[in-house]
Amino acid sequence: MRKEEIAAMSEKELLDSIKELEDRLADLTFYKVIEPPQNPMVFRNSRRAIARIKTRLRQLEMQKATEA
Repeated sequence: MRKEEIAAMSEKELLDSIKELEDRLADLTFYKVIEPPQNPMVFRNSRRAIARIKTRLRQLEMQKATEA
């Protein structure tokens, strides 16, 4: 996911994306034991996407805190 895509998402969409990416990462980790992945970069990209989304959620949280 790109930064622009993440910035355009609502808070609910971000939470749904995190859940989806974490589930996908767990599945990939599980299947890694059975068969090596064709593209090992998918682990790194998934972790980075999760980190970007969590960063955006934190920014939104801080923004709400300063407004209140």
